[in-house]
Amino acid sequence: MGKLKGKAEQIKGKTKEEIGSMTDDKSMEMKGKAEKAKGRVEESSADAASRMRRMGEKKR
Repeated sequence: MGKLKGKAEQIKGKTKEEIGSMTDDKSMEMKGKAEKAKGRVEESSADAASRMRRMGEKKR
């Protein structure tokens, strides 16, 4: 579920970033970039957790 949530966060961030850019609102643009980064981290950690689970299953 973390991977999906991470993707959603990235999309939300990209939208804010684009709106901020179009309206010349630097604050909104920066918030969007931060949300995108947060989403990438969440997605990456979900991938890592999934890989660890698979490794654990293979050792059984």
